[in-house]
Amino acid sequence: MDYISTRDSTATPAKFTDILLGGLAPDGGLYLPTEYPQLDAKTLESWRELVTSDDAAGYGKLAAEVLKLFIDDIPAKDIEAIAARAYTHPKFSSQEIVPVTDLGDSLLIGHLSEGPTAAFKDMAMQLLGELFEYELARREATLNILGATSGDTGSSAEYAMRGRKGIRVFMLTPAGRMTAFQQAQMFGLDDPNIFNIALDGVFDDCQDVVKAVSSDAQFKAEHRIGAVNSINWARLMAQIVYYINCWLKVTESNEQKVSFSVPTGNFGDICAGHIARQMGLPIDRLIVATNENNVLDEFFRTGNYRPRPAEETLATSSPSMDISRASNFERFVFDLVGRDADKVADLFGTKVKEGGFVLDTELIDKAREEFGFVSATSVHADRLSTIRDVKERYNYLVDPHTADGVKAARDTQAEHNIETPIVVLETALPVKFAETIEEAIGEVPPTPERFAHIMDADRFVTDLPNDVGAVKDFITSSIKSTEV
Repeated sequence: MDYISTRDSTATPAKFTDILLGGLAPDGGLYLPTEYPQLDAKTLESWRELVTSDDAAGYGKLAAEVLKLFIDDIPAKDIEAIAARAYTHPKFSSQEIVPVTDLGDSLLIGHLSEGPTAAFKDMAMQLLGELFEYELARREATLNILGATSGDTGSSAEYAMRGRKGIRVFMLTPAGRMTAFQQAQMFGLDDPNIFNIALDGVFDDCQDVVKAVSSDAQFKAEHRIGAVNSINWARLMAQIVYYINCWLKVTESNEQKVSFSVPTGNFGDICAGHIARQMGLPIDRLIVATNENNVLDEFFRTGNYRPRPAEETLATSSPSMDISRASNFERFVFDLVGRDADKVADLFGTKVKEGGFVLDTELIDKAREEFGFVSATSVHADRLSTIRDVKERYNYLVDPHTADGVKAARDTQAEHNIETPIVVLETALPVKFAETIEEAIGEVPPTPERFAHIMDADRFVTDLPNDVGAVKDFITSSIKSTEV
C-alpha cells in the first residue's frame, strides 16, 4: 500500500512508516492511500465472529486485520502484537473495547469513551503510541510530537505517549478554552517527556501554529517533528476500525445498512467513516453533527466552505467542536473532486487562505447521493434539552458533544427519511463536562473511580503568545534540556 498527497498525486508515493512519523506531506497536503482496499462479504463475515465472540481480545484482532490492509512495511505478526497491546482491558474499561447500546427509536450509542482519558481520541492514540514506539526503536530514532487540541486530543495523546522511549510531546491548547476536567487531565501530568503549552488564542490558532512549524522543512527535519493530530493518517486508519466494529455489532447480515451520526469539528472522526464506506462497509448515511461553529453544516447545505477567523469562532458548551477550519476536510474534498490534486491545492493552498471557496451544486449533490453525507447543527439550548430528554426517555446520560450527535440524528431522521439504525458515536464521558450536565439535569454526573482524584494534582503548563517563533524557541530549548 502506497500513499500520496492530496495536493500532489505525481510525487513519489510514500510508505506507511514514513508518513507515520512525518505528519503533513512536504507540499502541505494530507496523505491518503493511492486506493482504498475493498471489503468483500467473506471478509466481513469472518470479522463478525471476532466481535461477537466472548474473546476479550476480539477488538484487537479486528484492528490488526484492518491495519494489515493498509500497512505492508511492518510484518503481519508485529501488527497483530501492536494491536493486541493497544486495545486491552482494563486500560479500556470494557472488555469489548467499543460496546454498543441500543437506546430505542432506531438510535444506538457507540461507546468510544472507555479508554484511559474517557474520550474517543483514545481509540486512535493508544494505537499510535504503540506504532510510534515500535518504528522509532526499529530505526533507532527519536520523535518530537507537536499537536494542537481543543479538548480531548491532548490528554489522549499524552496518556498514550507518556514514558515511551524516544518520544517527546509538545501540545498546544487554547488558553482558557477547555473545561477544568480536561485541563486537569493534561496539565496534571509531570512526565519529563510531556510539555503542555497554553497559547493565547483559539484552537484554530493552535492548529495554524502546528501547520506552520510542520511546513518549515528545515526546522521539522532538524528537530524531528511528528504529528498526532488527525492530519496523521494513522489516526484515521485506527478510527476506521470502530465503524466496522459498530456495524458488525448492530447487524446480522451483510445486506443490512447502518447510519452514523458523528459530532465533529475537525472532520477527522467522520472522515474515517467516509473511508470505511468507500471500502464497501454497508453504511447508509454519514451525519455531520456540528455546534454553533457550523462551518461544515453550511458547506453540506450550500456548498460554501467559509472558514472563520478566530474572533468569529465561538466558545460553546461542546468545546471540542469549537473549530472553524476543519483540517481533515481536505481529504474528503480530494475524493469529492475525483482526486484532482491540482484542484485541491488551489482550494486549500490558495482559496482557503483568501476566505474559502464554493463548490457547484453538482458536487454537493454528489456528496449527499454518492457519498451519503447529510448534516445538522445545535446550539446550547438544544444540548441541554437533548441531555435531559435522553436521560428521562432512555435513562442514559450523554456528554454535550454526544448530545449534538443525538440531536443531529433525530433531525436528519425526519428531514432525510432515514430508516436505517443510527449509531451516534459517543465523544466523551459526561464527567468531563460537569457544569453543562448539572445545568441540564440539576445534578453533577458521576465520577468514575479511575478519575476520583484527578482534580487534586498540581498543574504543569507553559503560557506562550500566539507566535510561531515563540513556539519554535520553546521546542528547541526543551529538546536541549531533556533526554528521551
